[in-house]
Amino acid sequence: MKLDIDKLRAEAEKELRDAGVHEKLSAWYSKFLGKKGIVRNFLASISDLSPEEKKEMGKKINLLKSDLEKLYSDAFSLVSSIKKDSQITEFYKTLPGKRPEVGHLHLITQAIREIDAVFARLGFVRVRYPEVDWDYFAFEALNMPKAHPARDEWETFFVDLPEDPKMGKVVVTPHTSSGQVREMLKAELPIRMLNISRCGRRQIDLNHVPTFYQFEGLVIDRGISISHLKGVLEYLIHNFFGKDTKFRLRPYDFRFTEPSFEVDVTCGLCGGKGCRFCKGGWVELGGAGMVHPNVLKAGGIDPEVYSGFAFGWGVERVLMMRSGIKIDDIRLLFENNMKFLEQF
Repeated sequence: MKLDIDKLRAEAEKELRDAGVHEKLSAWYSKFLGKKGIVRNFLASISDLSPEEKKEMGKKINLLKSDLEKLYSDAFSLVSSIKKDSQITEFYKTLPGKRPEVGHLHLITQAIREIDAVFARLGFVRVRYPEVDWDYFAFEALNMPKAHPARDEWETFFVDLPEDPKMGKVVVTPHTSSGQVREMLKAELPIRMLNISRCGRRQIDLNHVPTFYQFEGLVIDRGISISHLKGVLEYLIHNFFGKDTKFRLRPYDFRFTEPSFEVDVTCGLCGGKGCRFCKGGWVELGGAGMVHPNVLKAGGIDPEVYSGFAFGWGVERVLMMRSGIKIDDIRLLFENNMKFLEQF
């Protein structure tokens, strides 16, 4: 029997492609790999060859056998996975395949990109600073005294690393404000910074989670006033939430701004009527204010010449207040729940 490995391989592959049901696959297996199949006959036919020829040809036939068995196994698995309709007895190659599911960006990622786009139109430059930072940049340089509650272990995640004599302990960044002084130390004036980053705090309820995202705005130049701050916030709110959304500034006490404000918007879940999320129609988005002179000094900037404003808001909180989203528990955004995520 004349043995042509390549011809046999091509013939077997062609016939296997045409075998679309189990019955045809069984016949194919018997023909090529069965006890009386072509491959076994080829193995028997090399007994008359010289030892060297027999060894070489045996390797080729065994390799062919291994390849055909793999092809058969793949074809059998494919046919077995196809759900057969009672009226369909044969699998056709031209049958349209099942389309793979197409995913989409997570809601938080979508919100980050939209926020970035809004501020880019105002000339803000996107930056990024460490998610694990020194106590100095997170607290000390921001005019926060050592006894401040935010520097307590019940508020902040401290990393178990050696303490630096100047920079202090290592912390999981509790707010994007830790990037303010870093930006002042490296950047040329004027500054229009947008820092979006992941933060961590020891809080969890309807409105808080231990890991979350914030975006931080910082503007420093000559003659900057609260009017500039209010104008930027109004631009963001009207472009992200819609022009019907109302907002207000409430006096507050932040150590790194003076004067300081809490920024509230009308609740997007209830339209300002009051619900289990907002309680009274308004939702706090975050803090804002004029950069404290001590913070400017820590950044190497003369507060007698320059002034600025800053604000830091939670990305998730901003997203939840968007009209039409209807998310009343921030924890839903971090759960691995496909039924929830597929809605968006």
